[in-house]
Amino acid sequence: MEKITLKNTQLAIAPIIFGGNVFGWTLDEKGSFAILDAFVDRGFNAIDTANQYSYWVPGNQGGESEKILGAWTKSRANRERVVLMTKVGGAFAGSATPNTTRQHIIEQVELSLKRLQTDYIDLYQTHFDQEETPVEETLRAYEELVKTGKVRYIGASNLAPDRLRDSLDTSRNLDLPTYRTLQPEYNLYSREGFETNYRDIAQAYELSVIPYFSLASGFLTGKYQSEDDFGKSARGQGVKEQYWNERGQKIVTALQHVAEQHDSTPSAVALAWLLQQPTVVAPIASATKELHLQPFLDAVGLTFAKEELILLDEASGY
Repeated sequence: MEKITLKNTQLAIAPIIFGGNVFGWTLDEKGSFAILDAFVDRGFNAIDTANQYSYWVPGNQGGESEKILGAWTKSRANRERVVLMTKVGGAFAGSATPNTTRQHIIEQVELSLKRLQTDYIDLYQTHFDQEETPVEETLRAYEELVKTGKVRYIGASNLAPDRLRDSLDTSRNLDLPTYRTLQPEYNLYSREGFETNYRDIAQAYELSVIPYFSLASGFLTGKYQSEDDFGKSARGQGVKEQYWNERGQKIVTALQHVAEQHDSTPSAVALAWLLQQPTVVAPIASATKELHLQPFLDAVGLTFAKEELILLDEASGY
């Protein structure tokens, strides 16, 4: 599969990134190994996780996802062939606030490296922002990690627009490591936040955008076509409350129509739409079954007619 190089890095990735929040949550180690094997067998090579995943599961503390991922790369002896992305700064069980202090970052990277069973992290991302911590302090911590080879590149996720700009400008002015990627929430339903607040920043600072919630917690996969469908899954009620309104129904209808035109699936169309948006390099998506990976492949090769893009844009307009 053709790889795309993240801007201003040497990280070449296939254009769909696997979201590792399912490891240690909806997938145990055996199931995680199976889906990861199938993912890389199809030509993909980038996996995103976080040091806090999956602390929300009863009995978990955080770090479970990294531990499974590290065990997998070790058992497959494939560390050099995959791009590992993880995050720091988010809250854990029993911790209510983010932490982006130097001390926390320096401590947490060692724990992540140990769990991942590796000497380096390809992309280390600020997961959530602790706004009372000066951005220079956070960036100085990353400077130490880059200099020692423990981190190759850094990225940002849930930073407010002004803090993101401040971080990027501080990196330029002080010659510090700079965020090369942005991981925002972005999908056909959730468009306004990214397009109005972050897209211009990404363009101006040459950030490669790798969106999360690319399929809107499963809402854009086509599994929810009517009221009755929301009772068929554990997450159904929450998805219904968030997405099942007039606009959401228009999006589902448009996705289904375009998918039928290509003999494809709504999942593939939703991912392909993201891939055709300015600044987006690779959406992050999860899977728990091997059959869920087919839309990843389909999305990479899918192109739309002009009228199909208009239909999707009008249905999802805000």
